[in-house]
Amino acid sequence: MKRLSNREQEIMERFWKHGPMFVRELLNLFDEPRPHVNTVSTIVRILEQKGFLGHRQYGNTYQYYALVSEQEYGESTIAGAIKSFFDDSYKTVVSDFVRSERLSAEELREILNEIEQKKV
Repeated sequence: MKRLSNREQEIMERFWKHGPMFVRELLNLFDEPRPHVNTVSTIVRILEQKGFLGHRQYGNTYQYYALVSEQEYGESTIAGAIKSFFDDSYKTVVSDFVRSERLSAEELREILNEIEQKKV
């Protein structure tokens, strides 16, 4: 799955939170000063080309909706980072977290219990 730019992700987060929208509705979700409608329209079309958004036509206007869930995107982003930076090894990721003290022994025990109980 392709990565989102910061601005693309900002727009996708609004679709994930608010559901299907017209560009004008999306624009109203921005704080002042709002981006120009053409800028938002362009980014929405790019997101559609990338396969993140789809649309329904109503007369001469389009209502856009997310094709990719926030969870799907998050999982693909994590998987991509692990592949790129940790040689596609989840064990290396966990080991790094333990070494850098971002994951405690107690948290690791909880994860092992979940694995053993197959709750994950």
